[in-house]
Amino acid sequence: MLQLMSRRALPLAAAAALALSAPASAEDAAQPTQIAATAPSTVTIDNFAFAPAILAIAPGTKVTWANKDEEPHTVTSADGGTMFKSPALDTDDKFSFTFDRPGTYKYFCSIHPHMVGTIVVK
Repeated sequence: MLQLMSRRALPLAAAAALALSAPASAEDAAQPTQIAATAPSTVTIDNFAFAPAILAIAPGTKVTWANKDEEPHTVTSADGGTMFKSPALDTDDKFSFTFDRPGTYKYFCSIHPHMVGTIVVK
């Protein structure tokens, strides 16, 4: 009897797990997997890259970039550093900026311009 119940419960458990892992809507399914929302909001600089490359946050969130690379890096807004610009960050140095308004904010490392990232505030 127990074996029969287990056979019946297994498909139900599998269906429940599948339903819970499915996106809530088509819009959720379209979101790239590299977007991350974390609390506190930290972007790690490592191996000449910002991680996550795209960070989604709420307005009023303070984002902190932490350099884990052995090379210096900067965090410079794509508007030429008008909105925010860090000094050169050595290993374990940090830079923070609070994003108050909704929008998409692109940034890069002014020492290594191929390093780019995006903050999405919504």
